[in-house]
Formats: sequence, C-alpha cells, structure tokens
Amino acid sequence: MNRHEAIGLIETFGLVFALEAADAMCKAADVELVGYENVASGYITVIVTGDVGACKAAVDAGTCAVKQMEDGNLYSSIVIARPHGDLQKIIDKYAIEGV
Repeated sequence: MNRHEAIGLIETFGLVFALEAADAMCKAADVELVGYENVASGYITVIVTGDVGACKAAVDAGTCAVKQMEDGNLYSSIVIARPHGDLQKIIDKYAIEGV
C-alpha cells in the first residue's frame, strides 16, 4: 500500500474549472495528480497527493486559479494531512489508470 503524507482535493462545478485547478495544482508544487471524480450533476473533484506543504501550496494555487476565472465555480477544497491508511481504498478507486 502506498503511504501519502497528505491528500489535497478541490471540487468545482464543471470540467473546465476542474482542468484549470488541476493544471495550477500540478504546476505550483511537487504533487502527484491521483485522479478526478465526477461526483454528481457536474461537480468534479480533483485529487493530488504529496507532502503536506506541497498539497497546501497546490490547493491554494488551484483555488486561486478557479476564482480568477470568469464565473469561477469553486465548491470546496481541503488538505488532509497524514490520512488514515484506509483512505487508500478511495484513492485507488479514483486513480487515473496507467499513471
């Protein structure tokens, strides 16, 4: 089982906003893009992992990028430091295949 120091998540409304968030997150810090999930009715969550500081920087950059877009649809964001090992099941479920 992989062990992650932190998980960063951003939830937006719409694919364009999710892609902008993911791009900003990956460019801002040394994080790994785990994947995304289309939660329901257009809400999309982007998931990254890395050390705590990198996830915080990535989430901050991603939320700023979405807010700067016209009609930026940021729903929520969070960084989970030292996630419980059982969360790996969720990470694995939404991981991008082949990455």
